[in-house]
Amino acid sequence: MTIPLRPVSAVSALADALRRRVLSGEMPPGTPLPEQELSALYGVARPTVREALAVLVHEGLLRRERHRSAQVAEVTLADLDDLMFVRRPLEDLMATSLAGRRVEEADGALVRMAGLPGDAPWSDVVAEHMALHQALIVAVGSPRLERLYATLAAETRLGLVRLRAVYADRDVLVSEHRDLLDAIGRGPVETARRAVAAHLDHGWGAE
Repeated sequence: MTIPLRPVSAVSALADALRRRVLSGEMPPGTPLPEQELSALYGVARPTVREALAVLVHEGLLRRERHRSAQVAEVTLADLDDLMFVRRPLEDLMATSLAGRRVEEADGALVRMAGLPGDAPWSDVVAEHMALHQALIVAVGSPRLERLYATLAAETRLGLVRLRAVYADRDVLVSEHRDLLDAIGRGPVETARRAVAAHLDHGWGAE
């Protein structure tokens, strides 16, 4: 007996397309994603749509209630304040561990961020921003720190969508992250910790 395997390429492609639209701000928080409309828009079967939406629900980018269409997840300023309350001690541990070291993967993410064309979707900026901070966390070498940080990824990405309005000039965002990596790379520990604390002390734009 053979067990047929469903090709995943269509599901992955649709999930990628929807993810980019969410993280570029094209689909604001609360936007419903009806399966039938997406099926017609992208020319795929509804089971494909259902699986792609499930991927994004699992990632925390969408929320789904019973008998209702999936919606783009909403995060309030209170949610983001609480997010930073948890992120600060985790990234402080990172700063303490990495002070005086350069992290090649983080530097690479910064180069890619700086090299994005001016008309690149904001989702590309979000991706490199996340890659930079994730590279710093991974460089610490603590699996538990990585797991804790990973649980914050969805809300962090949704928060970064809001920063599109704060960083109309993307060069400012690049410059801030270059300064951050330089401070961590130079050390000493207290300098790195202060730089990380200052970096995380930012607003999220209007409610």
